[in-house]
Amino acid sequence: MGKKGDLSNFERGMFVGARRAGLSISQSAQLLGFSRTTISRVYKEWCEKGKTSSMRQSCGRKCLVDARGQRIMGRLIQVDRRATLTEITTRYNRGMQQSICEATTRTTLRRMGYNSRRPHRVPLISTTNRKKRLQLAQAHQIGQLKTGRMLPGLMSLDFC
Repeated sequence: MGKKGDLSNFERGMFVGARRAGLSISQSAQLLGFSRTTISRVYKEWCEKGKTSSMRQSCGRKCLVDARGQRIMGRLIQVDRRATLTEITTRYNRGMQQSICEATTRTTLRRMGYNSRRPHRVPLISTTNRKKRLQLAQAHQIGQLKTGRMLPGLMSLDFC
């Protein structure tokens, strides 16, 4: 059987309440639809510590840039939209007690919605090919003027 997510405080309270009402562990498990192990573990924790809250919220690495830091970084970007990642990091570190590295700045910017610091638009045709296509079109246009008729295959040439 796979693991479920964390139990809510309401579910934990139901476990304790069922046990305090006099139900056995097996009866509580059958009534509430959870395993006997889960119910006994939560009830034991409540008897020993007096609380049943999950400690999952406090595990993992703490964020170096919290909501306030994100607002500050957003203001730095609004002041200079063309700033590089290094410049943003140094300006951010100048005003904060705890300094961050460029990788943290990049991660924070992505989380804020700034996915890239450079444009992704590139021309669909290179300058060299554009010149060659223009020369070809001009040569065919001159050929049309000399002969006085349309050349086949060049009726719908669109150039950028």
